[in-house]
Amino acid sequence: MSPQSADRVIIFDTTLRDGEQSPGASMNLEEKCRIAALLEQMGVDVIEAGFPIASRGDFEAVNQVAKQSDRSIIAGLARATKADIDRAAEALAPAPRKRIHTFISTSPLHMKFKLQMEPEAVLQAVKDSVAYARAKVDDVEWSAEDGSRTEPDFLCRCVEAAIAAGATTINIPDTVGYAVPDEYAALIAMLIERVPNADKAVFSVHCHNDLGLAVANSLAAVNAGARQVECTINGLGERAGNAAMEEIVMALRTRADRMPYDTGIDTTLITRASKLVSTITGFTVQPNKAIVGKNAFAHESGIHQDGMLKNAQTYEIMTPESVGLTKSTLVMGKHSGRAAFRDKVRELGYTLDDDKLNDAFKRFKDLADLKKEVFDEDVAALIDDEILRARDRIKVVDLSVMAGSRKPQTAELTLEIDGERKTHKAEGDGPVDATFKAIKALVPTTARLQLYQVHAVTQGTDAQAEVTVRLEEDGKTVNGQGSDTDTLVASAKAYVTALNKLLVKREKTAPAAMNA
Repeated sequence: MSPQSADRVIIFDTTLRDGEQSPGASMNLEEKCRIAALLEQMGVDVIEAGFPIASRGDFEAVNQVAKQSDRSIIAGLARATKADIDRAAEALAPAPRKRIHTFISTSPLHMKFKLQMEPEAVLQAVKDSVAYARAKVDDVEWSAEDGSRTEPDFLCRCVEAAIAAGATTINIPDTVGYAVPDEYAALIAMLIERVPNADKAVFSVHCHNDLGLAVANSLAAVNAGARQVECTINGLGERAGNAAMEEIVMALRTRADRMPYDTGIDTTLITRASKLVSTITGFTVQPNKAIVGKNAFAHESGIHQDGMLKNAQTYEIMTPESVGLTKSTLVMGKHSGRAAFRDKVRELGYTLDDDKLNDAFKRFKDLADLKKEVFDEDVAALIDDEILRARDRIKVVDLSVMAGSRKPQTAELTLEIDGERKTHKAEGDGPVDATFKAIKALVPTTARLQLYQVHAVTQGTDAQAEVTVRLEEDGKTVNGQGSDTDTLVASAKAYVTALNKLLVKREKTAPAAMNA
């Protein structure tokens, strides 16, 4: 991965850092490690595992990902301060390949109102922070926050100074998603042409999607000479999100005639990664989402269907198999054995130890007793559901509901809270309301319900329901998902999962903006 390599685009995934900043997208340590392991398996070059100084949880996540990784570069974010850089270096210490990613704002608006620093002071901070980070690790990335709205001359000075101080990657973020493709490409081309030592570093882009242009801007920058793209699975990120990794990678692969660059990503793992991140964060992928949406390879128009039957290329520019999407297949029934189930689990991309496999197999047998047909999606849903709840402090044990047109509707719920079982019976305006009131009686909280969403995992009236719940407390939002053949049980699981994530998020604090 030499600077400005002619045909290699470095994929820098920031799902675990910027992606987690999506409102509600909190992840615990085990979940981050699972995503990181899959990203490394996909061939992601750089995994930004977190912001070590932000919280003890972020530090531990970066540290654990650093310990488990042996191929990908692991990056930790740091502001332009010694304390941030020291904390990042400490967290990254176990990684065979490590990167400190330090940043500071460079636009007039940010320097004046956010940093309250003069341009010369910011320039000095760039030099000092990069040099300090380079003394800790060999691989340093420097980012100009709000780079797309920075004055060109000042940006050139900052980039030149960062490279001279030891930065090996220069990132020019479109932090607020303001740029348009031709403008952003011109900015990257200008820097590569004007900065005297530009050939000593890889130029990177980090685009936000506020105008829906994150992917377009990123690809335009690649054509202009950028050789690293910062992105996230499913386009997660602050506000409208980041450039979606699956869209970047598949656009480069599909349109190699116009963009002859390789990413090294195993694209057959894209669908698996999308589903894993969706399940963990509770962010359901919209049906018409490019590449990974449920409708991405669906054809309902008669004209389209006719063309597809004659030649798939008439309406498909890539194959479903190229992104790891296979047709839902009937897998097994209640008489299927453990060995067959183990093979199916492996086929779906899961690695489970004996205890987890036994637990999953038991749940599969229970599901097979309830459903006439068990599909791949059912198995994936029950495994994800089980793994997500492995270390939860609060767990659903039992739920009994009285529903119907006669009021009142009631729910009797038993939860296990830190190992102790507690039961409560509540009345509500419908069975879901009664269930949620029972949960709140057992786990008092001021959190408000912002979203309640149900969809079926597969077809049929006996399909598993997958429920998403979003809670908000003191400005912090969390999403929870739960699946079960009983919609009310799935609802209770989703609400409890959100509460567990809220316990994690309460420990996190966003670092304040750096002041002079």
